[in-house]
Amino acid sequence: MSLGTAAIGGTPGRYEDRPGIFLSLLAPLITLLCLVPIARLAFEGIWSDGAFSTHHITKVLTEATTWRATWHSLLISGLGTFISLLLGGAFAFVIALTDVRAKAALVFCFMLPMMIPPQITALSWLQMFGPTSALLKMLGIAPALGSPQPLYSVGGIAMLLGIQHASLIFLTLRAALRQIPREQVEAARLAGANGYRVWRDIILPITSPALIAGIAMTFVTAIGNFGISAMLGIPANIQMLPTLIYSKLSSFGPSVLSEVAILAILIGLIAIAGVLLHHVLVRGRDYRLHGIVGRPLDISLGRYRTPVEIGLWLVLAFILVIPLIALLSASLVPAFGMVLSPETASLEAYREVIFRQAATLRAFLNSFGLSIGAAVVLFGLTVPLAYSMVREKGWRPQAINMLVEMPYALPGIVLAIACILAFQRIPIINISLYGTLAIIFIAYLARFFVISLRPVLSSFQQMDPNLEEAAQACGASRTRRLIDILAPAVAPSAAAGGLLVFLTAFNELTVSALLWSSGNETIGVMIFNLDDSGDSVLASAVAVLVVGVVLGLMALIEVMGNRLPKGVIPWRS
Repeated sequence: MSLGTAAIGGTPGRYEDRPGIFLSLLAPLITLLCLVPIARLAFEGIWSDGAFSTHHITKVLTEATTWRATWHSLLISGLGTFISLLLGGAFAFVIALTDVRAKAALVFCFMLPMMIPPQITALSWLQMFGPTSALLKMLGIAPALGSPQPLYSVGGIAMLLGIQHASLIFLTLRAALRQIPREQVEAARLAGANGYRVWRDIILPITSPALIAGIAMTFVTAIGNFGISAMLGIPANIQMLPTLIYSKLSSFGPSVLSEVAILAILIGLIAIAGVLLHHVLVRGRDYRLHGIVGRPLDISLGRYRTPVEIGLWLVLAFILVIPLIALLSASLVPAFGMVLSPETASLEAYREVIFRQAATLRAFLNSFGLSIGAAVVLFGLTVPLAYSMVREKGWRPQAINMLVEMPYALPGIVLAIACILAFQRIPIINISLYGTLAIIFIAYLARFFVISLRPVLSSFQQMDPNLEEAAQACGASRTRRLIDILAPAVAPSAAAGGLLVFLTAFNELTVSALLWSSGNETIGVMIFNLDDSGDSVLASAVAVLVVGVVLGLMALIEVMGNRLPKGVIPWRS
């Protein structure tokens, strides 16, 4: 039987040349990146002096600071999640269900806080309030010197966490709302149900699984957020679990790694508990939709449309535009605390950080290098991996999928501790990666693997298998098919995944805050250190430059949007 006959109708099946070979080759690397560090973390907490021991567990769990930090983490993350629910839920329901105008612009702007690093979010809000705010001084409404900073509080931290993560609830809920068949809602309206009853009895029950999933995701993300909790919590002496780990790791005690391992496991257990609670709450909520999803719902607001639109844009102005203006104002004053005016405005801070400070330039280069390197390596790994995961049947694709998701599902600070323990001294070759750019790079690969994989996996799943079968029938080998036919077809999705990896890694702080060393700073660490040392003007200038990079990258991804499969870009329909 010829190759063409066998490929099209013969007994060996569709793919005779074992597409899972790539899975076999990449499985050890994925295990090393995603499983080994987390396993090493669990081992560190229960093993001492060559034997199983509960000494470190008992020590950490009997300290008052542990439970005070745990209470603060639960309380502040819970309050932040509630704020995210109110903000993200309101925007999702209004934008997805009603006839408000400029929906694409509203979605893009609402997504920006999630794309901006949390430490920059904290810094911009700090520059908007308080007696030293350059913006308030310029407007003549700054509080008197000595007035407390209102954001240095439980409520301030919770508010910024809520704003930072509202996009998570918005995305999950909006996706579910767009799947509701229009005719079901119209039938209810024709039967006499008013708008509130349609929302309460039809829309809310149908979307409740997505809403609960968004709440769980938001809570888990808030628990592990380091940038906001550090920049607002440390000055106010409000200790949360991520900042407690940071302070313990900075102390360099004899048993510090074992103790922070226990704290990291505690954060991981809280995160897992949040995920398990999500599964318990959605159990039995099996709402099946009947009908074809055509045009999304477009409920007319009538005379209320313009006031609602004004309200949405005012909220965006408050949570996004005004803080960024405050950040820009703070970067233009010659010195901290001065009044900004046409006479005092200066670009000296930008000249300082761009042309004079070697550390700032080095941090930019480190972040660019690590981010581009991670995006390129993951680009090369995810194409053959996604191909194998789609083509091969059985348990291995599911196992690989779980491994890849694990480092991203856990809080970043947990992954950082796991990498420290796994790579502080590599057995056999006796090399330490701690304090080098290599350990940050490895952590980035593990953390952002799933971000790069998802768009490529989606593209392969949507691809017609007949395309590959035709090439196989013509005698093309598996490698030739992948390089000449399949890779070009999924290249836009892979490029979008790479850009998302670069965008996320470039802004990252939670992982690198524990892995950096002198000379190996990232830009997120540099902003945090500048503000922590009192150089808030320079920190603001660096933050403005980072925001410019973020906006440029998001614009580039938006330009590519029409060539990408649906769902690849999170802020597009």
